[in-house]
Amino acid sequence: MAFSVIRSARSMVGPAEETPSGMLDLSFMDKLSGVQHGVRSLHVYSHGHEPAKIIREALSRALVPYYPLAGRLKKSSNGDTQVSCTAEGVWFVEASSNCSLAAVNYFDNNFSTILHHELIPDHPPESDGLDLPIRMQVTQFTCGGFVIGLVLSHTTCDGLGSAQFLKAVGEFARGLQQPSIVPVWSREVIPTPARLLAQASTKQKLLPEPPLSLPDHKLESISIDISLDRISQLKREFQQSTGQTCTTFELIVASIWSSRTRAVNFHCDTNVTLMYLANGRQLCNPPLPEGFYGNCFFPVSIKASSKTVSLASNAEVVKLVQEGKYRQKEQFRKWMDGIFSEPGENPYDPSVAYRKLVVSEWGRLGFSQVNFGWGPPVHMIPVDGSSIVPLVIIGTPPTPKKGFRLMTWCVKGTHMPHLVEEMKHLA
Repeated sequence: MAFSVIRSARSMVGPAEETPSGMLDLSFMDKLSGVQHGVRSLHVYSHGHEPAKIIREALSRALVPYYPLAGRLKKSSNGDTQVSCTAEGVWFVEASSNCSLAAVNYFDNNFSTILHHELIPDHPPESDGLDLPIRMQVTQFTCGGFVIGLVLSHTTCDGLGSAQFLKAVGEFARGLQQPSIVPVWSREVIPTPARLLAQASTKQKLLPEPPLSLPDHKLESISIDISLDRISQLKREFQQSTGQTCTTFELIVASIWSSRTRAVNFHCDTNVTLMYLANGRQLCNPPLPEGFYGNCFFPVSIKASSKTVSLASNAEVVKLVQEGKYRQKEQFRKWMDGIFSEPGENPYDPSVAYRKLVVSEWGRLGFSQVNFGWGPPVHMIPVDGSSIVPLVIIGTPPTPKKGFRLMTWCVKGTHMPHLVEEMKHLA
């Protein structure tokens, strides 16, 4: 039987109570060109009773404290993006599938864009969806399980903020009268760097605009599972060779960086970059308040020659990652000063982008704790990685499997067989 989805109802879900109106400013981090898009994800639950009805009602209640997310993204007279608190609501789609989740293996290792497209919500007929902070689809399967397809504007929330909001919806669905974490807008507490204010006065872009597509640069997808036993073994090997300890994150990113560098086989004099995204909430002065759900992450970059990364042992690459982590505060200071790239470098230039590997750790964002009354999700899938910048997302495999899953779009098709071969040491 071919997999199919029927969308049976579409509507706007507004706040359950009257909410404040007016315009809200975004921080400079919210307005960077790299976050002007919707983050798409699938959240798979093994069972539920009338999930669309219950989630719809809980969503309406959550939009009271999170009222900006029921508004619209608008351009001000000077071209700045703001949030107009209109209470127009979230685009909500109810759907059903003709099969069970088991029939599609709970979407385990399934990168089919066709299947994902059916589970991701469309947008209102009068809109392209870009001005909506949130779109949501709940698809019921014949087994009683369901999948939430979520499109959440990165302009309004980073990963931690998105998970915080979704957890609040889950709490209302379970009967709580208010969310356990009170949301805080507070975008004004992140000061706009002086150099950006100067650029704005001359109408310069904060970053070069990313290209819409690069057909010759299309990156292929793959997922790689790493067991807890293998992680423990690699940690022991690192300790035996260095006399020191390392974290799971350091091991994983070092392994994928060195494996990818060898797979691509860059010229030995080429400089390659590992970049991971770090939370800056506690590095702000003063630290951001609990409940802040806007963008506050920054990139930590570690650079070395292709030859160094390719020929180094895993322990030596881990040490490079650790040295980069020691410089986090310095890199955060540069980010807050508005220094986003090397002088004269266009981060979206294909030749620059392909030498860079970006790592995002989704496993710690909090999506795995979202509970609508029937337990946590059995699987969470980021949909469509970057087609421009090589990306690795660190998550977890679907339950009951344990360990870590690397979901990556980081090499062209010609380099994929080499990456698969290189990554065998992690299996």
